[in-house]
Amino acid sequence: MQWIVRAALAIVFIGMGILHFVPGPAKAMSAIIPPSIKRVVPGVVLVRFTGVCEILGGIGLLVPGIHVIAGIALIVFLVAVFPANIYASQYPERFGKMAIPFWPRLAGQVALIALLVLAIV
Repeated sequence: MQWIVRAALAIVFIGMGILHFVPGPAKAMSAIIPPSIKRVVPGVVLVRFTGVCEILGGIGLLVPGIHVIAGIALIVFLVAVFPANIYASQYPERFGKMAIPFWPRLAGQVALIALLVLAIV
């Protein structure tokens, strides 16, 4: 059961990570980064960096011996990117589909974290 959950999560994270390098989705992801964060690091850099994190984390879930570290890193990642999700939820007229309301977005993040815990414990 754990292997199935790990494999499914790996597919999700690798797939989402790849989208960080596709121009349209990457532009949308950059747009939802709060301006205060983009003043420190350019949006394109953050989008590419988070894409690499998701891809490596997804691959790591499939590698015995490092899957626990990868799972923990992905949990930290989900917490770290949540401010962008909060920002997007505050401006639905600006971000459209990316502006999932706060509570469903939070529930989704918590569900992903719970699945990651299930996959590595």
